[in-house]
Amino acid sequence: MLLNLIIHNFAIIDRLEVAFGAGFNVLTGETGAGKSIIMGAVGLLLGDRASPDLVRAGAEDATVEALFDIADHAVLRQTLSEHGFVVEDDLVIRRVVSRNGRSRAYLNGSLVTLTQLQPLAEMLMSVCGQHAHQTLLHREAHQSLLDQFGGITAEVSAYREMFHALQQVTAELEALTAAERERHQRIDFLAHQSAEIAAAQLSVSEEEELQAERRLLQHAEQLATLSRGGYDTLYGAEGAVCERLGQLADDLEAVGQIDPQLATHAEVLRRALYELEDVAGELRSRADQANFEPGRQEEVEERLATIARLKRKYAPSVEEVLAVQQACEQELSQLEHVGETRDVLQADQTRLTTLLQEQGSQISARRGAAAQRMEAQVMAELADLAMPGTRFHIQLTSLSEPAATGLERVEFLIAPNQGEALLPLGKVASGGELSRILLALKQVAPERDEVPTLVFDEVDAGIGGVTASSVGRKLYDVSRAAQVLCVTHLPQVAAFADQHFQVMKSEVEGRTLTALNRLDEEARVEEMARMLGGARTTDLTLENARELIALSRATGTSRGHDDP
Repeated sequence: MLLNLIIHNFAIIDRLEVAFGAGFNVLTGETGAGKSIIMGAVGLLLGDRASPDLVRAGAEDATVEALFDIADHAVLRQTLSEHGFVVEDDLVIRRVVSRNGRSRAYLNGSLVTLTQLQPLAEMLMSVCGQHAHQTLLHREAHQSLLDQFGGITAEVSAYREMFHALQQVTAELEALTAAERERHQRIDFLAHQSAEIAAAQLSVSEEEELQAERRLLQHAEQLATLSRGGYDTLYGAEGAVCERLGQLADDLEAVGQIDPQLATHAEVLRRALYELEDVAGELRSRADQANFEPGRQEEVEERLATIARLKRKYAPSVEEVLAVQQACEQELSQLEHVGETRDVLQADQTRLTTLLQEQGSQISARRGAAAQRMEAQVMAELADLAMPGTRFHIQLTSLSEPAATGLERVEFLIAPNQGEALLPLGKVASGGELSRILLALKQVAPERDEVPTLVFDEVDAGIGGVTASSVGRKLYDVSRAAQVLCVTHLPQVAAFADQHFQVMKSEVEGRTLTALNRLDEEARVEEMARMLGGARTTDLTLENARELIALSRATGTSRGHDDP
């Protein structure tokens, strides 16, 4: 719902800020006061192209900004999230038009293109009376509206899921058929790759272990010489370290009775001696191990070369090479069982095709019945809106192939005058007629459109009297399900408003200014009296205005509507 509208330096508007309410909001004012300018500002929010002529004289930029409540608009919130916008309960749209002709658009402070803005803004607000920004002029919206009117939305959703399932099965079958010609070659290729990797009997840790062993083999002689020399120095040679330490320890123990302190040193030497003997033993063992079996280094090099070749051919690491082997085996299994897969897919395709045709035929029958009811109801509404000769027809055109929405294309056609041919809604010339046609559609299905704010312009063109009251009542009815903003010249329409705003033009210091004021009860009566009696307001016109408002409120209450 539109909460606030701020217009700054736009045409003859210096600064205008207004808070709209739920339900039926009416904008009235004398001809030329600036109502069309406000509608132009709304058009900018919906993505209209901007012109530097819109910038108020003496200003560099014109700005239009709107605050919307989207807390309950689940579809829009999901769409915003999918497009990467931060989703909050409020949404701000701002357009800035520069005198140099450039235009910028912002959504919650983020710069967006008009291509991004338009579809999102049109989910928030729809202008009834102009061909732009009106989703019901798009043929693809007609099918959804008819299905909702006929109560078959759930069936169509189930049909759509089945249609997509059939598409998936058909695509898999086509891919299977296309691959059949190369299947045997592919099997041979995959089998060769899998066998080559399997023959190598790789393990993830083997390469690292082999590289460590290669380093030992490459320095075997140096390690053996060092180990033997160390053993001899510590233990093996005559006069070795261990022998001399052992003799020293014996001597210190021998004089221990004379000097106990020296006996303590002997114990220390004994402990060191034991450790040195262990080191000597390890060195001798390493020296013996350094005598590797002949040809081992060649075996290690060959194995490492095999691993390197497989890595170059298949993947950067042994782990990834093994993953390639697993993938080959999985694809081989699929290709070897392709006959079974084809049989299953063909059975699914036949079953889904039959079910789709059956469900599509049921939907077609229900659409046909719903179309007849909807045509009659819309034409009845149009007759009540001073368009008694209008023909409204829902054309159901059979498709050569099933589509995601059913077996036919749905399109609303209209002939506003007797003798005229039925034409698509978008080709109806009169803005006033189009507004009333769309109002009739909203009246027939008031809760079918997810757009929360509807703006009616020119809806009162060429009507008056009883018809004007009917239009006001129907706008009021529609406003129970969606916020309605209506620009009108007719007091019979304005009388039904929940909130009444007056557009006023004045001159200040030689410049023309436009303002939009929300009227209290007494000011509303005066504005209604002006609309009834022209420039001169009398006690009689004031009384007529009060009576018209009271009658309109009584009508709304009698139809079972609560205040918004």
